[in-house]
Amino acid sequence: MPRALVSVSDKRGAAEFAGGLVSLGWEILSTGGTAQTLRDNSVAVTPVERVTGFPEMMDGRVKTLHPAIHGGILARRNEPGDMESLAKHGFGTIDLVAVNLYPFRETIARPGVSLGEAIEQIDIGGPSMLRSAAKNHEHVVVIVDPMDYRPVLDALRRGGVSATLRRELAAKAFMHTAGYDGAIAAYLAGGGGANELPPALVLVLERNLALRYGENPHQKAAFYTTGEPGGLATLSQLGGKELSFNNLLDIDAALAAVSAFEREVACAIVKHTTPCGIAVATNATEAFTRARATDPVSAFGSVIGFNTVVTEETAAALGDLFVEAVVAPRFHTDAVTRLRLKKNLRIVEVPRADDDSALDFKRVRSGFLVQSRLRFDSHETDWKVATKRAPDDAELGDLRFAWAAVMSVKSNAILLAKHRAAIGIGAGQMSRVDSSMLAVHKAKQAGHDVKGAVLASDAFFPFRDGVDAAADAGVRAIIQPGGSVRDAEVIDAANEHGIAMIMTGVRQFRH
Repeated sequence: MPRALVSVSDKRGAAEFAGGLVSLGWEILSTGGTAQTLRDNSVAVTPVERVTGFPEMMDGRVKTLHPAIHGGILARRNEPGDMESLAKHGFGTIDLVAVNLYPFRETIARPGVSLGEAIEQIDIGGPSMLRSAAKNHEHVVVIVDPMDYRPVLDALRRGGVSATLRRELAAKAFMHTAGYDGAIAAYLAGGGGANELPPALVLVLERNLALRYGENPHQKAAFYTTGEPGGLATLSQLGGKELSFNNLLDIDAALAAVSAFEREVACAIVKHTTPCGIAVATNATEAFTRARATDPVSAFGSVIGFNTVVTEETAAALGDLFVEAVVAPRFHTDAVTRLRLKKNLRIVEVPRADDDSALDFKRVRSGFLVQSRLRFDSHETDWKVATKRAPDDAELGDLRFAWAAVMSVKSNAILLAKHRAAIGIGAGQMSRVDSSMLAVHKAKQAGHDVKGAVLASDAFFPFRDGVDAAADAGVRAIIQPGGSVRDAEVIDAANEHGIAMIMTGVRQFRH
């Protein structure tokens, strides 16, 4: 009788898989919580301790580290010496290993987790069994992903698992353990501190989605995931054409843009990874209407992001606007039904998730630049009014909005806002004054009155010319990090024009 060892942290589908194996005549070996889950689902289980002759020790730290387990996995069926050794000691073969590991990454992603708690989520027996099974994949099927249960069962029902599938599963197992070990090494090398970067990183990427092509049709492309919790790896596509390389870039940018607004309903309209419209409101429909008004022309062919549920009313508000994709944490069923009337529109659901611990990678030739991810900081403890005139309450509300919104604009970033909606955005220019003039131009082109607007700059003004351009357009208040050697000159310019200026002390530059 063939035997399978099933011991999983992620128990999705485990009972159904084990039950399928039993129906094919397999014996199931299992441990602890997994064994109980299988029993609860009426699956016959042989406890591992019955195979090893020893009970679990040290609160489960030692249970599968035994020759009866690893001998049964590593024995080469075509080597008489291996089989004689098993028989001599009364051990049997183990022909399938389905194991996934303690949730180490998920544990260290939680706020306030201690080193001791993290250490207890370092799996020892699991990786050892996986590596043994993957090494001997010619004779042992190894599974780390619940998504592989069905293909393996189907293959067994057809008569056996092919050499090709066995090798693919073995490669997946080694990638799984490499990524797991890499996460542990990075955590320990960083001293467990969230603000420290480790001296070495192990980056294991798993292909999540094959793409038709990259930024251009002649470039090959795919979407690979790191195994970190949350993010685009959790997306569900509810309708529309297949996602493209550029779609995913813009979807990620849209999610980043609305994530700065934790207590307000926000909508961002993104083109080429930077917003061309962004606004907050009391509901998603109004937020979209106001964001579209920022720059109605550029909204054509965009990706639209929300930080709240999309209702049928919101879906209807899109009207006949051509949109590449809409992304939100949730869609009402009737909203999906309406949006699916646009057959090519990609409807993408991505649950909200906190990713404070995630690192940001930028590829350069021969390596990566690595940094902690830019997160919006809503605290105002370091904000200072730098000018003679302080902003009034209405201006301060718009400045707060503009400071959150400008974070997602590519530099040199200038954003004009009125009534907590962007009215003009200048981005990607080689000088900040050009971005200021572009933001004013875009606002006027869309029919907005700049007089009385506020302005946010992602980095300091190196010269007073940007302030002068804003004043000429009628801007009444500015928010910027400060820190230039010419801050005094910039402040003097603001005072000359009667502009209120806040310096935040924090730069939000995105290259």
